[in-house]
Amino acid sequence: MRSVRKAVFPAAGLGTRFLPATKALPKEMLALVDKPIIQYGVEEAVASGVPGVIFVTSRGKSVMEDHFDVAAELETLLEGRGKTDLLREARAVSALASVCSVRQGEPLGLGHAVLVARPAVGNEPFAVILPDDVIDAAPPALAQMIKVFERVQGPVILVERMPKHAISQYGVIAPEPLGGGVYRINDLVEKPPADQAPSDLAIIGRYILTPDVFDALEATERGRGGEIQLTDGLKRLLRERPLYACEINGVRHDAGNKLGFLKATVHFALRRPDLAGPFREYLDSL
Repeated sequence: MRSVRKAVFPAAGLGTRFLPATKALPKEMLALVDKPIIQYGVEEAVASGVPGVIFVTSRGKSVMEDHFDVAAELETLLEGRGKTDLLREARAVSALASVCSVRQGEPLGLGHAVLVARPAVGNEPFAVILPDDVIDAAPPALAQMIKVFERVQGPVILVERMPKHAISQYGVIAPEPLGGGVYRINDLVEKPPADQAPSDLAIIGRYILTPDVFDALEATERGRGGEIQLTDGLKRLLRERPLYACEINGVRHDAGNKLGFLKATVHFALRRPDLAGPFREYLDSL
């Protein structure tokens, strides 16, 4: 099976949980310290050996592509003022990955977002990275998954153990342990009540999928709100082939909600040598 060379980033949502900040600015461009949320995911993909990035966007989201494009005016300004460190950082972002985008014309769910990326993906395995899930891990979370993918030669979903009170907010797998934090998936249940969840292993925002998922998604009926759910498409695919899960080894933050965003900001600020000391002093003083 071919290696994973492309990563799809579903990023067409309106980010209403962060209004008014997201009235004109995509949620994915909100900064954790000094990098937009989406850059953390792109850096993870590149560090995992996946150079091709496909953004699934909607109207008003072109600033994400602009962020990864060459900013000639800015570079000229920085060069003229002798700000070589900042110039190096600006150029590093534009050289990070090969980026393209496709439009999701209507907000019809995560499964639909993956489906509209089909022409850009082609007939090869690919990753899906949900930008809201910002993961600090070594090796990167996607690299951990690719290692499992190469072993099992089938789709791999990233999972994390969740406390009982939170499990109903996630898709949950019924697992068959294979060892080393790897599971064969016997079933997937979308947002089950806590007392009906098949395990405490919740699906989080990373997938490695094979191109046959597109046919499964096309055959998937629309569910709640008229949306095509990726979990429903994977349940259909499970009838045809084995699916696997990889348990995360790292720290994940859900930056798609305000509390998670704040926690992620603190986490990454404390990871910065230039900020950690004075920032920790400030936190201790509160």
